Formats: sequence, C-alpha cells, structure tokens
Amino acid sequence: MIPDCSFRSWIFITILTCVPVMEVTGEEQQRRVEEQVERLLSGQGSEVTGCDMGLDQSKPATLRKTVTYIVCGVIFNDKEDVLMVQEAKQDCYRQWYLPAGRVEVGESLQEALRREVKEEAGFDCEPITLLLIQEQGPQWIRFIFLAKVTGGSMKTLAAADQESLQATWWDRSSALPLRGRDILRLIDCGLKYCRDPWHPVTVPLDLSCRHVLQRLVLVFTNTEDQIWILLIKAPVLHLPTAAAVKTHTVTWAANMVVQEAMPSVYYDCNVNTLGVFSLQHNGRQHGKTDGVCFNTLVALEPDHVQRTEDGEKMEQVSTGLPPAVENPRYIWCKVVTETLREKLLEKMKNTSMLPMHSLY
Repeated sequence: MIPDCSFRSWIFITILTCVPVMEVTGEEQQRRVEEQVERLLSGQGSEVTGCDMGLDQSKPATLRKTVTYIVCGVIFNDKEDVLMVQEAKQDCYRQWYLPAGRVEVGESLQEALRREVKEEAGFDCEPITLLLIQEQGPQWIRFIFLAKVTGGSMKTLAAADQESLQATWWDRSSALPLRGRDILRLIDCGLKYCRDPWHPVTVPLDLSCRHVLQRLVLVFTNTEDQIWILLIKAPVLHLPTAAAVKTHTVTWAANMVVQEAMPSVYYDCNVNTLGVFSLQHNGRQHGKTDGVCFNTLVALEPDHVQRTEDGEKMEQVSTGLPPAVENPRYIWCKVVTETLREKLLEKMKNTSMLPMHSLY
C-alpha cells in the first residue's frame, strides 16, 4: 500500500483515502517544505543543509583535484555573427573555437566567463543565461552561457598571447578551420534561444555547496494528470538530495534515490531528469565551496513494455498510482493544489527548463 499525503493551498494535510497516510504535523515543517518547493519551481535556490545519500561514494569538490569546470560563451552581434577566438595552444594552433576555459580557484562561474572572454577575445561581457550544461560525471562539467558584449575591443594579432591569437565575428557560412564541430550545436542552441527562449533566464545562484549534488523534485504522473512527489520524512519532510559519484553521470544520483526507495520496481521504471530549475555555486573557499547543487525535475516513468523469462511481451496493467515505497525513509505526496499541479505539468510537457546532457 502507498503512504500518501497531499499539498493543498501549500499546506500538508491528511487525505482520507483507502490507503495508509502519514499525518504531517508541525507548522515549521510545513512552512519549510512549502517554501522550498515554491522557490525551486520559480528558479530560485535553497540552502544545502545536508545530503541524503551518496556521500560515502563521493569526495568533496575541489578544483584541480576532484572536479574540473569549463565555462563557454556564445556571443552574437546585431547581425547574428558569433564571436570566435583563434587558438594559440600547439595541439590546436590557429584553429577557431568559442571563448572557453577552466574555472580557476576562487572564481564564480560568471567571473570565470568574464575573464575568459576578456583574455581570449578582448571584450567585456555579461552573462545573459545558461544555455546548456554538459557533463561527464562530477569530475568534468561544462557550463555554456549566452552572453552579450558590454565593452572592450576585439583582440587582434598584435595582442596575440598564450591565451589566443585573435578574435573575430563569424557569419557561420564562410570557411573557418574549427577546433571542434561540437560548438556548432552550441551556436545553434544560442540562436534558438535568442529568437524564441524556451526556458526562463537561468544563472548560477550564489549559494555554497561542498559536493556536486542533485536535488530532486521527483514526480510520478498518471493518465489523468495526477501528480505525486517523492519526499524523505526525516529529520523533517524534505526533497531528496544525492551526491554525484565519479563512476556515473551527475544525474545518476536520481537513480540511486529511486533504487533505495523502491528497489523491487526500480528496473521496471525509467528515471528521467527532465531539466534544471536552478543551480547553486559559490567557489570562494577552495575545497569547501567548490561544489554545485543542481535543482532538478525528475520523472519516474513506468516501462510499459515488459517481458517474460522467455522474452515474450507481457501486458502491464496500470493502477494509476505511483510504485509502492518500500523504504520507510520515503513517502509519496499527492499534489492536489491546482496551480502547483499545472506548473509541474507545464514543465514536464514543454521541458521548459535548462537542459543537462551527459557526454558519456
């Protein structure tokens, strides 16, 4: 049977149904959960006060040791030409790429972007929004920004140094030897966002974190568009937070949570991180605040095609309810507040969030 509780007018109350329920008491506990959910859905953050799982398999994020963060800038002029820089490094000498580089110790992601664009292209810039996050596990994460020029002047060959040889505006059609074709997708992503933004403006929030974490708004929906959210009960009711582990993608943390909460049905479901509401990073204290917390929307979707031991397809009968929670740490809470339900459905159906892609 499925323990159940509900959101109604942002207050958790007991639902009188035929399934066991947990009565959530304490105004302070209710207020904290309500405020956290509301902040994340609106693109804000929430202080990291603990981690629910994965810390035993994760080391604190430390730049130059356990993590590498790359920032990359996609910048257009009025003609939709894109800013490119000519590489000075020997292994890609005279080839062209977007302004990009490693985040240095003590920098925020925005500060790193401004420095890289200034060093490589000569321009001052200001981040507009993150376009995309790419990752190869917590040890390598690239943050692609859409940005705009705010000052400075184009770097020329006369100013060539170890950072770059020069910069130029590229019309995307003339011949230009590229260091890598991966940037073509990033440029297209930037153009698409400029013409028709598909997610809210998202920039890193100045909130500290020691590890690379995934905080989950993990939802289950049925054919009637009812929604449940998976929560952890203690020490107070809260959204699950899990540390990323080196051997898997950052978003594998969501799989660890589902496997712990409902192990017997884990392999019959797909755990799909749909996007990032917001991300939190500070970086000012080396080895102590180098982590990132990704606040994500995750969908638990039943795998409707199952097979017998002989490989034959087996019809799956849906109950319309989320899989039963087997671990007493967890509980499903049904969303009955109409505005919250509609917000979640809109995010899920339109994927109107910052995308996060694994390069594994």
